[in-house]
Amino acid sequence: MKKYYIGVDIGGTTSRVSLGSSENGLLVIEDQKEIYTTKQYTPHALIDKFITDIQELSQNIKVEAIGISCGGPLDSKRGIILSPPNLIGWDHIKIVDILEKHTGIPTRLTNDANASALAEWIYGAGVGAANMIFLTFGTGMGAGLILNGKLYEGTTGMAGEVGHIRLEHYGPVGYGKMGSFEGFCSGGGIAQLGQSRILEAKQQGLKSSLMNVESPTAKDIAIHAENQDPLAQEVYQEVSEKLGSGLSILIDILNPDCIVIGSIYQRNEAMMKEAVMNQIKKEALQEAYEAVTIKGAKLGDELGNFAAISVAVYYEENEQHASTIL
Repeated sequence: MKKYYIGVDIGGTTSRVSLGSSENGLLVIEDQKEIYTTKQYTPHALIDKFITDIQELSQNIKVEAIGISCGGPLDSKRGIILSPPNLIGWDHIKIVDILEKHTGIPTRLTNDANASALAEWIYGAGVGAANMIFLTFGTGMGAGLILNGKLYEGTTGMAGEVGHIRLEHYGPVGYGKMGSFEGFCSGGGIAQLGQSRILEAKQQGLKSSLMNVESPTAKDIAIHAENQDPLAQEVYQEVSEKLGSGLSILIDILNPDCIVIGSIYQRNEAMMKEAVMNQIKKEALQEAYEAVTIKGAKLGDELGNFAAISVAVYYEENEQHASTIL
């Protein structure tokens, strides 16, 4: 039976509301409203836009639930956005209460990494997995955990903050920590690493096409690596090995059957996978290594829409199941 859900995707750069229908394990984006530049609005002004969009999208149909995907920190159990660093002014916003009051539709909130994990698990590369880890590997490095067929959020909703793991005492800074997983495996971290390697190469009198790029980004470095620039290849080799080291820790602790990685890995899988797998084979327990499959995310540009709607799908289905048991 076809069911309708609404997703609210709140990002540091853009935000939007989408309507999706789910049937037989497939999600179709039926409609989506205007994309808002988040920082142009106060929190409550943007929420007013969301309410108007939701009311327009839900005319003449029954919407089962609303899902909200938003960067943390947040309190998913109480439905409160706390003070995300990329959402200035969004301090203790009781967004679930506000949307439920104005729309009458059950609403649930989770962080963007968890929402993306749900999307890839229900509709993407992780379909069928019992224990899946989703890694963002974009602007930052966060994780969403599916354990024993359920989303695992932890005691205070902070589970999955893998970017804070320190891999080395010295290295790029990410998540406020030098040498962290996020420092080595994020867009900003790769750029830091590239700039350090360029400075070293210049001081050694070495040549690289990457030196001609002012403030190279992770994308710039990837392009030069694909074009066989040795310095850029060295950067991505190190990043791949550090990704493998970080994954090895997660594999040994959680013993997943599937790891899905988005953004930078998804786009550069062909260049990175061999080094990643070699590092995991070297570092992780053999049985755990042999049991896991590592994949690039499948949903691509649709992930944001799918993620928010998947929050609605997941919580509606699980809460309905729980009430049936009771």
